[in-house]
Amino acid sequence: MGLTLSDRHACVQQSEIRNMSIECRRVGGINLAQGVCDTPVPVPVLQGAAEAIEQGMNTYTHYAGLFQLRQALALKQKRFSGLTFDPECEIIVSAGATGALYCAFQALLNPGDEVIVFEPFYGYHISTLQAAGAMPVYLPLNPPDWSFSVHDLEHVVTPRTRAIIINTPANPSGKVFSVHELELIASFAECYDLFVFTDEIYEHFVYGDNIHHSFASLPGMRERTITVSGSSKTFSVTGWRIGYAFCDARWAQAIGYFNDLVYVCAPAPLQAGVARGFGELGDSYYHNLSVDYQTKRDRFCSALTQAGLPPHIPDGAYYVLTDVSRIPGMTGKERAMHILQKTGVASVPGGAFYHDKRGEKMVRFCFAKEDAVLDEAIRRIQLLA
Repeated sequence: MGLTLSDRHACVQQSEIRNMSIECRRVGGINLAQGVCDTPVPVPVLQGAAEAIEQGMNTYTHYAGLFQLRQALALKQKRFSGLTFDPECEIIVSAGATGALYCAFQALLNPGDEVIVFEPFYGYHISTLQAAGAMPVYLPLNPPDWSFSVHDLEHVVTPRTRAIIINTPANPSGKVFSVHELELIASFAECYDLFVFTDEIYEHFVYGDNIHHSFASLPGMRERTITVSGSSKTFSVTGWRIGYAFCDARWAQAIGYFNDLVYVCAPAPLQAGVARGFGELGDSYYHNLSVDYQTKRDRFCSALTQAGLPPHIPDGAYYVLTDVSRIPGMTGKERAMHILQKTGVASVPGGAFYHDKRGEKMVRFCFAKEDAVLDEAIRRIQLLA
């Protein structure tokens, strides 16, 4: 028979996001492909981590995370969503939001289970599902407002459907699900007795009159929802890998045991830094995030429009899907490479967010950059006008 890779290896091949980041480094360009978030880290977060290292907090933590962080997370969640979670048994700190999601999938899904995923999707959600042996079932959202209907949900549900994933605010579309839309999903989940996994890592990046609503806060949804978020985007510490899940105690222990198996624990001193940030930063910090990033969004989307690349203006998160149908190329990858070669600005081909050909005329840009970098990217994109 010979030595071969496992059957599951194909689901974890290099993502197009990372591939375009590599292409960007090759040409010394500006990376608007990966959501690396180059903006400054809040001082309390840095100080908290540095002090923890100096004080010797360099060994394993509890598999569910430092208790001081879980306490801070419980207070934060109560503060912003009104939900109460017990830090002793209903919060799991993991290696990033992706790590928390992976452990939740491992704990709650069986091989062959189907999970409904809104499209355009974040590719790591798909890979993580497939790594757990589950099957994504795609529900396309309708541009320009990325809408869907109950009929769309009913069309994709089968006897094998076990769960649904909601990413709000969403990567890559920037969609912020309304209360009405969440209520439709809640009724659907209750009707078919589904788990609901939510990725809410962009919860503090919401623009205009839009409001982030945590799905678990809807009546009857707390017990079936696994709410996943993290500090990567909020504190600009994408490399720290501090994510977490909130859920009913019935599910948390098994999620925690998988977290122990795969990661043992998230980095101890970095957990302490994040705990300091959540404990000390007031409402103004989170409000200013939305204000500052809305300014970045407006400047960048205006530049795309002037360059003849119509953007789907996002209501949240810090990405923008852009129509690049006039750019030379037959695929999204060819168009993204043309943009990179002509301007030195990297984007992600739209096909990375679809399971079929519908994304081939789009690319995704990330505008989570310091102003000077974003200004230079805007200047270069004008070369496409």
